[in-house]
Amino acid sequence: MMISTVEQAKANLADWVQKHRRVVLYDNADSTLLDVASGKKVLLPWEEFEWLDEKIHPETNEPYLVLSFKEEKRIALVDPGGVAFSTPEINTEPLKYLPPVVCLKDYYTLKKRIDFYLDENPEEPPSTECVALVMVCIAILEGARFVGFDVSDMEKQVETYLRELERRVCVT
Repeated sequence: MMISTVEQAKANLADWVQKHRRVVLYDNADSTLLDVASGKKVLLPWEEFEWLDEKIHPETNEPYLVLSFKEEKRIALVDPGGVAFSTPEINTEPLKYLPPVVCLKDYYTLKKRIDFYLDENPEEPPSTECVALVMVCIAILEGARFVGFDVSDMEKQVETYLRELERRVCVT
């Protein structure tokens, strides 16, 4: 069901959020979505709104929303997950399994794995999987920044990972 008026889109959004408050909250006063898992907000630029579509997830049979704005900015509201978005098109070997849509919750899941790899073997060269996870995190943050999330604190963490990976490669 494609919707192209802002008023109807806001009504559908409010209805969906009301049913899925554990993953997304919407503040109509400042037009922001709060991604519950990350605690981060994203502004919905209603003046750039193009369409909203409600879809059914093929695996879960649960409804989700896709909102499209100018400049191909699209977000999806999914449960579980929260605010989802696409990642930039990067065609490198470590990212070939990167899903087309991710959320900030995915970043935190991968961050735990990276921390484990780096903490378990502090002086070992980084594994291929650890490097690939850092690359995926970079792609997630690029997608998040593109749709309007402030991820500067997360980018600093990734910069720390990159410095550590470089240190370990240069030592060997």
